[in-house]
Amino acid sequence: MIKSWMVIGGVAFLVALAANIITPGDRKWFKRLERPRWLTFEAAIPVIWSVIFICGAWSAYIVWEKNPGTTQTWLRMGLYLLLEIATIAYTPVMFRLRSLKIGTIIGAIGFMISVILAIAVLPVSGWAALLLVPYLLWSPIGTYTTQQMSRLNPQDA
Repeated sequence: MIKSWMVIGGVAFLVALAANIITPGDRKWFKRLERPRWLTFEAAIPVIWSVIFICGAWSAYIVWEKNPGTTQTWLRMGLYLLLEIATIAYTPVMFRLRSLKIGTIIGAIGFMISVILAIAVLPVSGWAALLLVPYLLWSPIGTYTTQQMSRLNPQDA
């Protein structure tokens, strides 16, 4: 029998694969952009997001296991999925459109979804809500960074 954590992890992994829908030209565009001087942690960003996604999947697993298959649980799972799609969309959409402003907007949308999700999850499990805190803390940092890059690269805003 397939376990719920396998399904949640599998869906999260499949959605995350969409982040790879970028071309070498997209990467070249992004690499040439000027960054804020305080952005010294850029190499750690993939690790940070990996931890955040693991926490999000673990949160979803806890919520599912509390009330599996109910309408409310399915709605919450939909919010988890929407949050991951918005988060993963950041890179390929911003790169393809070559627009830091779009990246900032997608980042802000992801943060708003995460707030709604945390509020929706809190009555079910404090632990599940707590596992969303890394997203709630990091998302505004990423969004602010993108906004600052937009200011430094007005031609790519």
